[in-house]
Amino acid sequence: MSKFYDRKDELKALEQIETNSMKTANFTVMTGRRRIGKTALLKKFIGNKKSCYLFTSRSSEPILCEQWQKALSDSLGLNIFGKITKLADLFEQIMNYSKQEHFILVIDEFQDLQSINSSFFSQMQNIWDAAKDQSKINLIVCGSVYSMMIKIFEDSKEPLFGRSTAKINLKPFTPSVCKKILSDFNPSYTSEDLLCLYMLSGGVAKYIFLLMESGSVTKEKMIDYVTGITSPFLIDGKDILVSEIGKDYGVYFSILALISRGLTAQNEIDSVIQKNTGAYLTNLAEKFNVIKPIKPVFSKSESRNARWQITDCYLRFYFRFINANQSLIELGQLDLLKKIILRDCETFTGKTLEQYFTAKINEEKELTRIGGWWDRKGENEIDIIAVNELEKTCDVYEVKRQAKKLDMDLLEKKTENFKAIAKSEVSGFTFNIVGLSMEDM
Repeated sequence: MSKFYDRKDELKALEQIETNSMKTANFTVMTGRRRIGKTALLKKFIGNKKSCYLFTSRSSEPILCEQWQKALSDSLGLNIFGKITKLADLFEQIMNYSKQEHFILVIDEFQDLQSINSSFFSQMQNIWDAAKDQSKINLIVCGSVYSMMIKIFEDSKEPLFGRSTAKINLKPFTPSVCKKILSDFNPSYTSEDLLCLYMLSGGVAKYIFLLMESGSVTKEKMIDYVTGITSPFLIDGKDILVSEIGKDYGVYFSILALISRGLTAQNEIDSVIQKNTGAYLTNLAEKFNVIKPIKPVFSKSESRNARWQITDCYLRFYFRFINANQSLIELGQLDLLKKIILRDCETFTGKTLEQYFTAKINEEKELTRIGGWWDRKGENEIDIIAVNELEKTCDVYEVKRQAKKLDMDLLEKKTENFKAIAKSEVSGFTFNIVGLSMEDM
């Protein structure tokens, strides 16, 4: 997939940072889950600019210094005499060079420096603080282990806290970009093809790239690829989460498996696992950024009427089908796995379709709130409510795979129920009731 898609806002922000760094040192932190496209974006931004890209390989400090020293020489002409074996010494040389020359320095998988030399971040802080006022460096660090990157830069006890001058959190591609990519590779794609692509990727660039480049541009071919003997989709979910959570992932995986099956309330999860999972759910949400609590639109912040949602479409798919059928994978029964996915796909993608339309509406409209709604009994559920409190508009959506199954009369009754309960919040609002199906994708 040689063509570069989207990322206009991020490129604009990076160009502004580049302009600023001509005068004074800038330190940008880029985060985003693995496979999201951070490296591709940064390499696109760098282009022909005076720059150096450094990858943090998991090697010893002297070997990494040797690799980086060569890259700095080849890219910037920064020739350092003698053999440097300490990262701090190398970074000091870089900062000294930046007092005379402007350049971009990208350090990828930055969080891994912690395991190579646990004292480096403290040393880096001292060097940065001493040199930044005279420096013209555009320093960009990025990492794919969310929990570690947040800790490094947002924990007040950490040495690099408060040192970044800009932060970019790279998100998945929007539905319109997903449609554009699929259309480029399969101009005659169907809604089923698009929904399958969204179910498997959720807009994550690498997953889309893997499918498109392999010629997996229809639903059937995508499922064929995903269940193939060499498919990265069979292992990536575990790899991503183990890098975040660590080896003690058992309870966390059990929770995610239950959520993927539709058990989204804590009391439901607790009853199966037979323990209070509150701390685990909080960690998955706040520390690891894997799930989020969904509350009815306009509910109070202290409300406990919450459901948990796996935010990443691929991870939701992984836990529903791949993790749940590990025995089949170990036996080599991949054809049977494929049959199970195809059998249950229609039911499973109901929630995926809601996630797709929520993202699509958010992309296309100016909104102050968007989400679902249900009453205290968990009844009278509305799939999507999109609110603009400035314009005082409220769009209420019912989502079904097939248009013929939309019940607009029932939606109207649910809307009246919502208006009665949220009376003070929606007073004077104009309401619009909409039915959405796969025909509207």
